[in-house]
Amino acid sequence: MTKAVKRAFKYRFYPTGGQAAELARTFGCVRKVYNLALAARTEAWTLRQERINYNTTSAMLTGWK
Repeated sequence: MTKAVKRAFKYRFYPTGGQAAELARTFGCVRKVYNLALAARTEAWTLRQERINYNTTSAMLTGWK
């Protein structure tokens, strides 16, 4: 039996000014959506002991846009 070899690679990214601004805006939007989904799930659980799954959260995304 052979032993599997695990390898890892590190990459460094040096964005231009425009790329950095676009990445910051994108990550800001991602953080906002994540926090909205987390708040909706937390509220549903604390108020109604109801679990909200991915499909329900995904449907909420349409309303948040």
